[in-house]
Amino acid sequence: MPQRFSKVLIPQPRSKFIKVRCPDCGNEQVVFSHAAMAVRCLICGRALAEPTGGKAKIAGHTIKILD
Repeated sequence: MPQRFSKVLIPQPRSKFIKVRCPDCGNEQVVFSHAAMAVRCLICGRALAEPTGGKAKIAGHTIKILD
């Protein structure tokens, strides 16, 4: 008699890419949600994301979460 196996669920990643607007100059930039390095604005140089060992601390305004 064949054994019935239940479906093995594959976990989805919790990290995402986020489109962030710089509060100083208004530049929109894509940032990884679990960034391991500090992310700076390409125009003015302000820090947009600071690493915390897990999710990055986002300093700008989140516009959109990209899939």
